[in-house]
Amino acid sequence: MGINLWSQNKPQDFWQCEPAFGNDLWEEATLRALPELNLVENPANIDDLLKFILGESQFGVDHWQLSQMRRLYYDLKPFLPRWLTRSLRRLLQSKHTRGFELGWPIEERFPRFQFDVLKNVLELSGQPSIRFRSLWPTGKRFSLVLTHDVETDKGQKFVRRVADLEENLGFRSSFNFIPEAYRVDIGLLNELRQRGFEVGIHGLKHDGKLFSSRAEFDKRVVKINRYLKDFNAVGFRAPLTQRHPEWMQALDIEYDLSFFDTDPFEPISGGTMSIWPFSLGHFVELPYTLAQDYTLTSVLGETTPKIWLEKVDFIAKYHGMALVNSHPDYLLMQSTWNVYSQFLNSMKTRSDYWHALPCDAARWWQRRASSGRDDVNYAGGFTEATLENGFLEIKN
Repeated sequence: MGINLWSQNKPQDFWQCEPAFGNDLWEEATLRALPELNLVENPANIDDLLKFILGESQFGVDHWQLSQMRRLYYDLKPFLPRWLTRSLRRLLQSKHTRGFELGWPIEERFPRFQFDVLKNVLELSGQPSIRFRSLWPTGKRFSLVLTHDVETDKGQKFVRRVADLEENLGFRSSFNFIPEAYRVDIGLLNELRQRGFEVGIHGLKHDGKLFSSRAEFDKRVVKINRYLKDFNAVGFRAPLTQRHPEWMQALDIEYDLSFFDTDPFEPISGGTMSIWPFSLGHFVELPYTLAQDYTLTSVLGETTPKIWLEKVDFIAKYHGMALVNSHPDYLLMQSTWNVYSQFLNSMKTRSDYWHALPCDAARWWQRRASSGRDDVNYAGGFTEATLENGFLEIKN
């Protein structure tokens, strides 16, 4: 595809400063910030840089293709007992994490880069301070988005219990259903929406074959788009977070949840290095930024949300988005349920984040990105940045 799907995410588009500065100043500020990324070789221009980072091209031209071993695993998975698939997954994950190119669970380079660009803009312009369109509404420091993938009918039957937990604590989330893996309970979908939750689509069958070929994807995407309409859904997450940004432009969605900032444990490991939403062609990408619940409890053996909460502090530092992907199927396990409950109760004690459904987070980001610099009706608020003793200070 000749179009750069990530070209709408240049630093000047991300920050949206007032007053507006020329492209030459932004290019110089960006050039000076490149050492923060610590790349072996710097891309030739900003479009190539965005494709390298957000487009994950740093991982090679075959990045979106599963290895032969993983393809064999997903072909055999329906016929294998669950205990064996779990053991094999741990083995594959252990092998895949060796030599992982990104930091995990925290990859700080791209956030440092974005903030260093703004610092350089202040220095190059000679301005004592600068205003930019607030990253989140109502002056909140960061955002919190809760999502769930419902992988089996057993998990579907547990959805109400998860929703009750969240609702009792004042939270809402999205639940992504698989249209042709089990009989989707339409009454449940309607109830969730009435209670203030959101419904999304999680692929078509969850068999690891959605992206097996372009022909197979094109055949399935017709059905997926029909289910999106039938379920009144505007969001999508690919099963197993297998993904292909160019092919996914055929999805009739407002936002996608199939990417992540950093994750060595997924079938296609890697990451966009971004803790913020970004434009991906015609839709908004909302990357998950906290480790998946299965990884946290079943792979790493964690019994507390410590890793999640430490990542939230990092995200708050850079005004990012804490997006969680958990599964009712795994929340059935008491250990996973305890970790998720503790996490929600810990987040309940904070007041510095904007809690939003993914559809609202995506629409906010889209409105913010499309607001003209001279839009006198812009009501999203502004944030001030200053230089204090050579350091960038952000003041809401």
